[in-house]
Amino acid sequence: MILHYLQHVPFENPGSILMWAKENGHSITNTQLYKNEAFPTQDKFDWLVIMGGPMNIYDEENYPWLVAEKMFIKESIAVGKVIIGLCLGGQLIADVIGGKVTQNSYKEIGWFPIRLSDEARTSPLFSFFPEHPVVFQWHGDTFSVLPADAKCIATSKACKHQAFVYKNRVFGFQYHLENTLSIINGLVENCRDEMVADVYVQTPEELLAHPEYIEQDNQLMNRFLTQLEKMYREGGL
Repeated sequence: MILHYLQHVPFENPGSILMWAKENGHSITNTQLYKNEAFPTQDKFDWLVIMGGPMNIYDEENYPWLVAEKMFIKESIAVGKVIIGLCLGGQLIADVIGGKVTQNSYKEIGWFPIRLSDEARTSPLFSFFPEHPVVFQWHGDTFSVLPADAKCIATSKACKHQAFVYKNRVFGFQYHLENTLSIINGLVENCRDEMVADVYVQTPEELLAHPEYIEQDNQLMNRFLTQLEKMYREGGL
């Protein structure tokens, strides 16, 4: 299987997803959008992972490649690819399927619990998740409106829509389960100016003080990917 990922900035890569892919013998390709690299044709990959980034989905004047990226994502959905969008990636998916991305009531930066829906926890993809996992957040915008055929599967006090599933094989996550300590260090180093004290904004020290959360979240992501691959190969999606 070939996993392709779209990366928006040098310091945000797929983290534990890359480790999972390598351990399971999958090929990995990528498009570095900040280098204006070209997108692959749809026959060159099986799964698509869309990373986060400090830009917003509507910031096309400063990041003109967003226009082509949205078209590429829309095409990938249309041909039935398995797609995982993380933070900005989830927002881009929501936009192209007819949802709305707006500023959230609160900026979330740090480790906060979410709540998975009862329906999600009966799915083999999420049944092993705790009801209130603590996840890593770094966002100001969110997919505030989802189309009727996208199911919200997670919520929190700070953000109504934390994750959604669309047509059984497209997944949008507002939070990060894939982040490693190196990625979090990169975020703190490059985006520290966003860490303005607020209700749901933690300090750099708090972000970096929880290796146990990183390990737990990476394990959840690994189990999700393993089950997703199993269902994909068995035709269960």
